[in-house]
Amino acid sequence: MTADQTPVLSCRNVSKRFGALAAVANLSFDVRPGEVLGIGGPNGAGKTTLFEVISGLSPASDGTVVLDGENITRLSPHAICHRGIARLFQLNASFDGLSMLENVMVGAYFGKANRLLPGLRIDAASRRRTRDLLGLVGLADRADLPMRLASVLERKLIMLAGALATEPKVLLMDEPVGGLTPSEIDRVAEVVRKLPSLGVTVLLIEHVMRFLTQLSDRVLIMHHGERLFEGPPDRLAHDPAVVSVYLGIDAAAALKQTGDSGRVAHE
Repeated sequence: MTADQTPVLSCRNVSKRFGALAAVANLSFDVRPGEVLGIGGPNGAGKTTLFEVISGLSPASDGTVVLDGENITRLSPHAICHRGIARLFQLNASFDGLSMLENVMVGAYFGKANRLLPGLRIDAASRRRTRDLLGLVGLADRADLPMRLASVLERKLIMLAGALATEPKVLLMDEPVGGLTPSEIDRVAEVVRKLPSLGVTVLLIEHVMRFLTQLSDRVLIMHHGERLFEGPPDRLAHDPAVVSVYLGIDAAAALKQTGDSGRVAHE
């Protein structure tokens, strides 16, 4: 990040404690506009808890979270969403009684501002945004399909489209390709690659290393709630602490040998 570039998201000395356990411990980092920051680490490292803090579902015990110059640390989740942070969860949540189009339209209509007195009809702008996003994720021809008939991949893509419908500045993606085949992972990756050009900054938690390293401009590896590594993806396999704690010798050796971290998956 250049000296004159203001970060779109900053975490400063953020901690989240549950009794004596610090799930996130004094963590600080900045994310620049249009960046894809990959976040990895062993199970229990504090990755999802960090997302809970940023999105307001579990506010920080200490420290501050700043979005585009505004301190959002104590705002409610819906207020943070309206300020410009959207989140994808690990579980595939949807309204199965609605169509794919209607699921995305919910995000377009309710995700940008409070609707104290919702209208009887969805406005034209929300409808246009929904159609555009279905095209972006490659599901325009499936718009009227009931969600109960959607495949796992389609559910993930509809969740992504619904999050984008809120017009976020920052998108938090928590293990978005879990349970997908390699070809399905590639399809999600194609969509994620387009997001920075649309003005969306991405924070990405993922254990599938080929997905994480292909897409990330920078990687943050967490362990016991702290930063273990932060740097370019091609340095992961050369960091002894990352190899010992997370990658393992075999995966690290494969990364070095191929020179293409996109071919290695670490579960």
